[in-house]
Amino acid sequence: MIDMPRGLKETSGIVAISSRTVESAANTYTQEQIDLNLDPLNNEVFVVVAIDLNPSFPDMVLSTDSATQACLSVTSRTTMGFIEDNNVLASASTAIRSGADVALGANSVGFTQQSLETPPATLEYIGIIATNDMFLSIEGTGNTAAKTVGCRVWGYRAKADAAIYAALVQSEVLSA
Repeated sequence: MIDMPRGLKETSGIVAISSRTVESAANTYTQEQIDLNLDPLNNEVFVVVAIDLNPSFPDMVLSTDSATQACLSVTSRTTMGFIEDNNVLASASTAIRSGADVALGANSVGFTQQSLETPPATLEYIGIIATNDMFLSIEGTGNTAAKTVGCRVWGYRAKADAAIYAALVQSEVLSA
């Protein structure tokens, strides 16, 4: 049995939603809409319990820093989002800091940064989506080829009471 947030009634078990987004061209911000098929007439929401984002690795380019960044947000974005943004549920990035020293040869270091994939057991949920969509974004920097991101979101459908539903929708719209 799932501990329910107050004002919500579970209407499904845990479901996993998977998606993939590919950059439209190398180093170009690209966003895909993921339809949740929620029923707004019945105040249906999607309660997110875990997220896994897997951006592709950046290209190794001598003397050029490269990166791949990805995020999952509850509203449409025009730029890359990060975990500190109110409408972003998860973010991830991989980067290569590259240099060229003729005497030493190429020297590079890779870095990975990712928001928490699975919440601690004490959390009931990590986000509630009240509007009908979530958005998966990818953007590379300094790469020679287009990059991709795969994601899997675990959650369940729930029905919110009228006051909670109105507050959740308003909060999402204002966070855009």
